[in-house]
Amino acid sequence: MTVPRLIVGLGNPGRDYEETRHNAGFWFCARLAQAREVPLALESRFHGIVGRGPGSAWMLLPQTFMNRSGQAVAALARFHRIAPDEILVVHDELDIPPGQLRLKFGGGMGGHNGLKDITAHLGTQDYWRLRIGIGHPGDRNEVVNYVLKPPRREEQTDIDGAIERALDVWPLIEKGEWNAAIQRANTKSAPSKSQEKP
Repeated sequence: MTVPRLIVGLGNPGRDYEETRHNAGFWFCARLAQAREVPLALESRFHGIVGRGPGSAWMLLPQTFMNRSGQAVAALARFHRIAPDEILVVHDELDIPPGQLRLKFGGGMGGHNGLKDITAHLGTQDYWRLRIGIGHPGDRNEVVNYVLKPPRREEQTDIDGAIERALDVWPLIEKGEWNAAIQRANTKSAPSKSQEKP
């Protein structure tokens, strides 16, 4: 049974990006660190904000910008000899509506630049992902603009709810009880305000 030794929250550094949809991975890690009273601090050798709770996994928020996330992940994983299947990457997901989660192992990258760079640096797609739904703008040409803007109020409420559910599932993930965690995380919640048709 593999337990996660590194949790990576994806996002972009800096105040301009703090509230944007692309930073959902940062939001989850910040909440998890707060709940577990894990101090987070910038560590330049790992190109990111890093923390570790007593006896728990490392936590990493890369400060390299999204498309270079792999630089930070590979640096910390190599230093601490963490295998790819011991890594959980938490990221925003366009193909899932706000309020929904998906926990999975491996698979494609769905055009996500953070995952692309992590995969390139690790040399494999075989790591865990916790995908936090942010919804899709409906037009491929609008994706970049969409992920770099804050969610609408009702979307933010749904995303916050999904992060709460992810925190509830966390004890299973922490123990490496992946099947039970997948079942809990991937259960669809009721349609939310942001998904209701006007």
